[in-house]
Amino acid sequence: MPLCGKYIPPKCRVYGAPYSICTSRVIMTLMEKEVDYELRLLDTAGRDFRILTKEYKEPRYLALQPFGKTPLFQDSEVKMFESRAIIRYIARKHDDHGPHLYGTNEKERTMVDQWLEVEAQNYNPAIAPAVFHLVFAAWFGKIGDIRVINPSLERLEKVLDIYEAQLMKTRYLAGDFFSLADLSHLPFTHLLINHAGKGDLYSKRPFLKAWWEDIFSRPTWLKHLAKAFPHIYYDPNE
Repeated sequence: MPLCGKYIPPKCRVYGAPYSICTSRVIMTLMEKEVDYELRLLDTAGRDFRILTKEYKEPRYLALQPFGKTPLFQDSEVKMFESRAIIRYIARKHDDHGPHLYGTNEKERTMVDQWLEVEAQNYNPAIAPAVFHLVFAAWFGKIGDIRVINPSLERLEKVLDIYEAQLMKTRYLAGDFFSLADLSHLPFTHLLINHAGKGDLYSKRPFLKAWWEDIFSRPTWLKHLAKAFPHIYYDPNE
């Protein structure tokens, strides 16, 4: 039994880059659950100036992740990929510690699953093209294509109207508790608002604005931001 009762589960390993959208989901879930982890840096985008590795294309990595992508998660029980599957696993395994990110009963878990699917199938496809062309393109010294950006933002507007209607009824997407469904929105939304300057899409919808300000201000997220983007860190207090 550790001194002071600190929760110290067996260490797990995450393969990926901290600024990666999908890897961020996994890291955030581990941080919320206070699970000790080791990050094995695999820079698939080539943006990290500390290290650049092609390990994710090597046979030994492909044997674990046949699609050659990140993140890959490993602990004493499993080796798995796909970020939303990983965060569900972490939340279930460590359900007795930290916030109940996957709900406390079958109804709540069903709602978390529903809104994770909404994020994956509706929100993500709408926001991703805009972020790629407004943010990632600039990071690589390129100019985004307005022919991609405008349709992406128009599609996102329609999705955000649905979110606003939901958030009129509940504080968070799956209910009145912060869950994996909310957490999963953080990386892309942060980039669109704080790096692409599209915060008006959210601020003009009062319930959406309140939701975003709530989840963005979580200490775990701010701590992750400072580590993931030290050279472009956005300080909400400035």
